[in-house]
Amino acid sequence: MPEADLFAEHPGFRTMFAPGRLTVGLFLPLWPYTGDMAAMAGQGETIQMADRAGFAAIWVRDVPLFDPGFGDVGQVFDPWTYLAWLGAHTRTAALATGSAVFPLRHPIDLAKQAASLDHLSGGRLVLGAASGDRPVEFPAYGIDFESRGARYRESVRLFRTLLESVKPTITSSLGRSQGADLLPKPVSGRIPLLVTGSSQQTPEWIAEHADGWLIYPGATATAEGTSALGQRAAAWRALIPGGGFKPVATNEWIDLVDDPHHPPTPLRGGFVLRTGVEGLLDLLHRWQEAGINHGALGVQHGRRPAAEVVAQLAEEVVPHFPALPAPAPRELVW
Repeated sequence: MPEADLFAEHPGFRTMFAPGRLTVGLFLPLWPYTGDMAAMAGQGETIQMADRAGFAAIWVRDVPLFDPGFGDVGQVFDPWTYLAWLGAHTRTAALATGSAVFPLRHPIDLAKQAASLDHLSGGRLVLGAASGDRPVEFPAYGIDFESRGARYRESVRLFRTLLESVKPTITSSLGRSQGADLLPKPVSGRIPLLVTGSSQQTPEWIAEHADGWLIYPGATATAEGTSALGQRAAAWRALIPGGGFKPVATNEWIDLVDDPHHPPTPLRGGFVLRTGVEGLLDLLHRWQEAGINHGALGVQHGRRPAAEVVAQLAEEVVPHFPALPAPAPRELVW
């Protein structure tokens, strides 16, 4: 079944993705952890405003352990717990992971958590899935870092089997089961799975097994960088069996300055883009022309107050790339 038909009734997928369109999401946290959890308070009100303003998705990260050598604290909160809180405090935005580290989690737990959250949010979950890039986490879980590619493939296979079959017989290096079932099943029949980067897989495998591709943006300050991104997206789409639509998403950390004419300037080796709103709009239009369907923006590395930046994005950027018409999230009777 073509991807667009597979997710025709999926509130999260449809609000984020359509051929030829770009939507905008918001990456959390809105400001970085600096050693005091109390200082992280106050983000909920801004997130609710973003949901009302038409941001298509709210994104969270999966970083189980802080490695000082890696230098990035990441999410702090457990992603599933945080997404459940977000599901209760937002109404229409998709809830997205960027990304759940599949080799670190058992597929039964991944499937149970994902399906539960899918129901509790009315069908808004879109699941980015990665193989993991923080070597310190793997021995802590008793898992070999070098084998994460094979474990990722098997985890994806079992995740699908558990959620999309009834009482499946499972024989795997990760476990065996016969006659047991996993409940609940996804609200719309399937949870969209976006493979992140390569995840140690070939482009052909990703084109066949993913419902979409979450890729790193490359150089965003120049038209040449966006052109290269578009070429990567087009080459991958040429591998999709049957040639159906599968979305491509990317992200950028921005330092949005007051001067609307400030030229896009890469910082920290290209990890952050300092720009005025005109440069940001130009980038987003170039992404759309290049075939990118969603851009998740993170503001935590900027110099201005996050709430102020998100309000500006809501007023001056989101109207150009709003959330798409989609089935309403299912009403939860509980």
